[in-house]
Amino acid sequence: MLKRATAEIAAESEQALIIGKAPLVRHLYEGRDISAIWNGLMERVSADSHDAAAFLDLSTILRTLGHADKAALAETAALDIRRTFHIRNGRGTGPRVLVFVTAGDFMANTPIEFLLENSDANVLLHYVDAATTDLSNVPQHDVAFVAIGESPANRPVLQTLQGLLTGWAGPVMNNAPLRIAGLTRDGVSDTFADEPMILAPSTVSVSRATLAKLAANDLALGSVIAGANYPIIVRPVGTHAGHSMEKISNEAELVRYLESRSESEYYLSPFVDYSGPDGKFRKQRIAFIDGKAFASHLAVSDHWMVHYLSAGMAKYADRRAEEAAWMQDFDFDFAVRHAAAFEALHRRLGLDYFAIDCAELPDGRLLLFEADVAMIVHSMDSDVTFPYKKHAMRKLFDAFEDALQRRIEPMISAA
Repeated sequence: MLKRATAEIAAESEQALIIGKAPLVRHLYEGRDISAIWNGLMERVSADSHDAAAFLDLSTILRTLGHADKAALAETAALDIRRTFHIRNGRGTGPRVLVFVTAGDFMANTPIEFLLENSDANVLLHYVDAATTDLSNVPQHDVAFVAIGESPANRPVLQTLQGLLTGWAGPVMNNAPLRIAGLTRDGVSDTFADEPMILAPSTVSVSRATLAKLAANDLALGSVIAGANYPIIVRPVGTHAGHSMEKISNEAELVRYLESRSESEYYLSPFVDYSGPDGKFRKQRIAFIDGKAFASHLAVSDHWMVHYLSAGMAKYADRRAEEAAWMQDFDFDFAVRHAAAFEALHRRLGLDYFAIDCAELPDGRLLLFEADVAMIVHSMDSDVTFPYKKHAMRKLFDAFEDALQRRIEPMISAA
């Protein structure tokens, strides 16, 4: 009887086994031909329309290639069949990490697949939504992790999960769904409004109608954002990675912006010029694990909207040298200078894991652009072009594994 039950569990696990986001995205990121993997997955779903694991991997490939609508269809097909999927990292001899996730793009959930890619952990992705009524069907695990990120679509999911995890018996990392839901751009701005070592520019959510009144000069900008003047930053609520974000210098530009957009809600904030003496803009991504900060990347750009891929980091050796020095000296330089800000971030956000995008201001404060649990943290950049990154990212990933293990050990001792 026991042997049969064990066999059934093993068979179930194999059916749920997916390639996973990390190897698939890495494959495409490095420019390798994905056709053999794609064809294999397509053959599987053609032979078995209930192969949920194949559908989910197809969804990942489609999303990476920019086919969002098709990716969503494939993901829906997968989740209509099952809700738990298994990623076996390395030898598969490590802990079983139950990860609460929800449907969506790559910014919908913490990219835990990248954090644990080089481990031996078994990642059990368990999909929940606002209609989930209980968690009695979750697989056996050693530790759990709440990976669902903040977004308008995810807010009801996080609210539901808050209730479902109340009184949860086992260890859960980031067991604070409502705190995660509070990581809106205006919420983060309000949280740090009175923090002396952090500047989180005042951010307000406004309707399209309000934006139209500002554009028509029927409403004073200062009445919407206290004391603000042009230029301002405008972006639709729920967007990330600079999508549809623009710097607006006057009402005429705001009119043109509205003509190009159709969203109903927007974030407004004053533009802060954070350029250095050389005129370049620098943005740092930093991950926090149990309160300790870890360098993820530094991007140097000629443009105020800094993104790592478009900043020319692979092109310019001097920018890579600056990032290498920043990463190498991080613990006894940048982290020391901003120790008070880092302590405030951990204390006020109250999360075991999160990441920020930030910059340094001439007066010594940290300019906080965003805080979230779903920022992409990875080590997919070329070891040839970015040889210094491997050590820094390994340090970050090891710390994340250690954080999970610290939560498991008391359970082992009590057993």
